[in-house]
Amino acid sequence: MLARTRKILRYCNVVLASASPRRAELIKKIPWLRVAVFPSEAAEPRYAGGDVAGYAVSLSELKARDVFNKRGGVVIGADTVVAVAGKVLGKPENAEDAEDMFRMLCGRVHEVITGYSVVSLKKSVSNFVVTSVEFGEFDSEMIGAYIRSGAPFDKAGGYGLQDAAIAPLIKKVEGDIDNVIGLPVQALEKTLKEFL
Repeated sequence: MLARTRKILRYCNVVLASASPRRAELIKKIPWLRVAVFPSEAAEPRYAGGDVAGYAVSLSELKARDVFNKRGGVVIGADTVVAVAGKVLGKPENAEDAEDMFRMLCGRVHEVITGYSVVSLKKSVSNFVVTSVEFGEFDSEMIGAYIRSGAPFDKAGGYGLQDAAIAPLIKKVEGDIDNVIGLPVQALEKTLKEFL
């Protein structure tokens, strides 16, 4: 049955509604999927309080529907947010903003939440995955160099777990590491097998 399912899915193309090069790489971990990448142009509303996971899911739905309306087919949307001390951190706007984010994240645990949605003409499904990450104390020299490299500015929370430059800062990760990088591959694959 599983072999038959994979054979069917291998011939089903999907569209990833994302401009993220990390998501485009991560989705390749699903070997039986053929993926086209088409970034969403939907305007993303700012977090206005309330359920953080619900906010991430709503953004993933917004992206998926925007691309579905243009391309049709089966579309996957995803959005990652970082939550710490009651605040939601998106992508930093400048170096000062990035440093402020690191000061909030360092010396404590934060959550990385990725909402994901799969949309087609017949149905849609959405879910989210939460991973906890603990950072060590603020290191001004290491973080300053990381910010000057430009690496934080296209990443929620201002950091990429996969970036070697900040590896010494990461004390513990509980949950799906791919989720922190931008796409919970294991959960998405399970969802797609049920969806398609």
